[in-house]
Amino acid sequence: MPIRSDRPLRSTRLLDRLRERIRYDHYSARTEQAYVFWVRRFIRFHGLRHPQELAGPEVERFLSHLANIEHVAPPTHRQALAALLYLYRRIIDVELPWMNEIGRPRVQPNVPVVLSREEVARLLGAIDPEYRLIASILYGAGLRLLECLTLRVKDLDFDRAVIVVRRAKGGKDRVVMFPPSVREPLREQLAKARRLWAEDRACGVAGVALPDAIGRKYPRAAESWAWYWVFPAKRTVFDPAAGIPQRFHLYAQSVGRAITRARKRAGLSKPVTAHTLRHSFATHLLESGMDIRRIQELLGHSDVSTTMIYTHVISSHVASGQSPLEFLPEQSP
Repeated sequence: MPIRSDRPLRSTRLLDRLRERIRYDHYSARTEQAYVFWVRRFIRFHGLRHPQELAGPEVERFLSHLANIEHVAPPTHRQALAALLYLYRRIIDVELPWMNEIGRPRVQPNVPVVLSREEVARLLGAIDPEYRLIASILYGAGLRLLECLTLRVKDLDFDRAVIVVRRAKGGKDRVVMFPPSVREPLREQLAKARRLWAEDRACGVAGVALPDAIGRKYPRAAESWAWYWVFPAKRTVFDPAAGIPQRFHLYAQSVGRAITRARKRAGLSKPVTAHTLRHSFATHLLESGMDIRRIQELLGHSDVSTTMIYTHVISSHVASGQSPLEFLPEQSP
């Protein structure tokens, strides 16, 4: 049965229509990138045939290929399915029975990798100095990597000792703790950022990228200190969306590589990413007795069941106790 769209699409090419609808629905840029990627893969898999000519069997064949030939992880599998269902419902404007009959891959909860407090200290001590503050905030406030890198000057409240995370996963804002140990390093970082901001103003750089229509509502916001990045990139780059050179925040890949180098220097055998510090933050708070609902709020989880994964980490500590094998009486040979 056809379903009606909220507004007519102006684009004529399929992928452009997909991008236009995703932006109209206010999905994140990363969701747009992922959905366009999977729809393009789907079309190429079926020999460049238009999705309007394809249906349930073709979708299942593509998903089966991902699972059985490419061996993608269940979350990746589900993301590909979500992209195709969005394509058919929101772009092709059809709602057919097969769309609800396609099996969803089951995602088994995995116990996340968590560092001990000693391991966190070793990692922070081994990381390059220019990235140490970022890693400290990831662990000290439980932020996702992009949440930290996209912080703006106005999001730091030194008087109330809180950090405001804007437009996080799901488009939600939240308030997190401001670790006292990063106050002075953050002031020093802001002093460095302000020097860059002053250079940008002197050189006539257009400013920083702004979300939604903030630039039209406040024309000078992009050039203001309040909207400047806490962790600006060293160089300006040309923004194809805005059509002008702009200053962006530090790149996530740079921080990720710095953490990988630090893991090797610290001699840690566990796989460590920026998200490992967030997992460690939640687990250590739970170990210290903080209520799981409060941890849910700090992490920005919509459902407490997502936060409950850290209880599995806590319960795994039972395995560190002594085995009954050690208490068996000695037997004479």
